[in-house]
Amino acid sequence: MKANLTLHIYARAAKANAAGLHPLYVRITIDGKRTEFSSKKFINPKQWDPKMMKMKGSSEEARTINSYLETIKSKVNQTQIILEYQEEPITLEKFKSAYLGKKSEKERTLIPIFQDHNKRVRSLIGVEYSAGTHERYEVSLKHTQDFIQHQYRVQDIALHKINHTFIADYDFYLRTERNCSNNTTVKYIKNFKKIIRICIANGWIGQDPFLHYKTKLQEVEREVLTQDELQKLMDKTFSIERLELVRDIFLFSCYTGLAYIDVKQLTDANLVKGIDGQLWISTHRQKTDSPSKIPLLDTAQYIINKYTDHPESGNENTLIPILSNQKMNAYLKEIADLCGIKKELTYHCARHTFATTVTLSNGVPIETVSKMLGHKSIRTTQHYAKITDRKVANDMQNLKTILQGGIKQTHSDKKIG
Repeated sequence: MKANLTLHIYARAAKANAAGLHPLYVRITIDGKRTEFSSKKFINPKQWDPKMMKMKGSSEEARTINSYLETIKSKVNQTQIILEYQEEPITLEKFKSAYLGKKSEKERTLIPIFQDHNKRVRSLIGVEYSAGTHERYEVSLKHTQDFIQHQYRVQDIALHKINHTFIADYDFYLRTERNCSNNTTVKYIKNFKKIIRICIANGWIGQDPFLHYKTKLQEVEREVLTQDELQKLMDKTFSIERLELVRDIFLFSCYTGLAYIDVKQLTDANLVKGIDGQLWISTHRQKTDSPSKIPLLDTAQYIINKYTDHPESGNENTLIPILSNQKMNAYLKEIADLCGIKKELTYHCARHTFATTVTLSNGVPIETVSKMLGHKSIRTTQHYAKITDRKVANDMQNLKTILQGGIKQTHSDKKIG
């Protein structure tokens, strides 16, 4: 890789010896950074040609020194050619090592760094990360390895070759070869970006390859059940016990806002008496380890009571029995069909329904909803809680009442006047 290198040989007056001779110094500058060393040769300053960087005349001394200086110039030029042939960025440190014949540090490559990161994440499962987070990083690593093989026909790549083009090509690969959606692509790139940040922090990569890379998540319209659809679920009688259980667990999350994994981990210890003297659920979300405290609504309380003596609850030491997430989602599709609900029902839909239909649409402030959901930011809650037509109608009706009261008062004041 071409570098801006200059060579300057000069007589250094400040280092003159007792005989008044000046030592010759060699200065090498690469992209604005410089180093210099003594040639160990001394000359009479009157015999030095600074423009030609050699001694004047044809004396034996001049020929010997000039020949030696030509050897230095040739070695500098040869070192530059070798480094450029290797297609590596030529830094001052690399040049000095190559010129002096020192072995430079082994070139770092991407995959071992990514693997080491994932190993650290795995060792911190249950402390700082969840098993799901580790799994996502493993998938990201696999996609990265597949991309490098697809694009470069190699198993790994040197860090200095990771630039803006690499990022743009990786993005394109995920969208085309892997058929990833925009949001899935952004999430994989975000995981990859963490590895690059580690490399930058350690000084292994000089310039951030993400500097001019721009992309963002697209807002996805989440399925949310209406109050009528919730009522259909509650009113439906199932002849199959497993469907009734799945419906009840789903409704429990609709009225608590808890994610699947958080419901699965609930025990009697999570039921506490709240500030109002009523039963609350007090837990920490596994995904973020954020505290979540939720006053129990009647429907959620009813479901807990219904399964208090269920054998699976006792055996598993859980508050309510729960199936695997995969089975839950499979049965929810069956339940939606039986209830005449034309939406794609998944377990996570319950959390969105709690945020929108159960709380926000009934006048619960978004700050309160955010705290119950265990969110660290209101912005996160805004992705869950949608303003429904019912909420708009209720708010506008309240506004009409206030305005009408003000108008009547104004008219009354005029009559009194």
